[in-house]
Amino acid sequence: MGYASRRESSLILEAKVTALNNGDAFPDITLDIVGGGTVSLPADLAGSYAAVLIYRGSWCPYCNAQLAGFSRARDTLAELGIKVVALSVDDEPTSAALVDKLRLEFPVGYGVDAEAIAQATGAYTNDDPKYLQTTGFLLDPAGRVVTAVYSSGGIGRLVADDVAGFVRYLKSHEQVSSAAD
Repeated sequence: MGYASRRESSLILEAKVTALNNGDAFPDITLDIVGGGTVSLPADLAGSYAAVLIYRGSWCPYCNAQLAGFSRARDTLAELGIKVVALSVDDEPTSAALVDKLRLEFPVGYGVDAEAIAQATGAYTNDDPKYLQTTGFLLDPAGRVVTAVYSSGGIGRLVADDVAGFVRYLKSHEQVSSAAD
């Protein structure tokens, strides 16, 4: 089977997964997180804007750069009231090593079921080995999708500076709307 035929088969399979659109409620997902405990999405993020980052794995240099960027932006994100959660199929030891290496202070979920997350969020998956392609969501304080970034390969993802800038924009327009009411 040639590349085009394999790719077409992959697209047909992926077409059964529905992407989340702006305004959609983010699905209920419970994550085991590095360091113990769980995070329930979107419930544990309620009342805040939030970035949900699905990354390919600790082996991905682009994912490492994205996560490190969100880590470096932690003060700006905190000032704006933006929470961050990341997740991947990596096991706990691999995820813990990544958290330590990048000094991540936000919750990092591990060992997620790629198919279940893809069905819930519309994220693309890789077949062999099985992992999720990079996908990012910005959620509003009510847990609705404000914007979604779906990548079918190694590049294309949410960037911390863009998230901060967009939330600033949204908040400034909320204040204008409130003043007009």
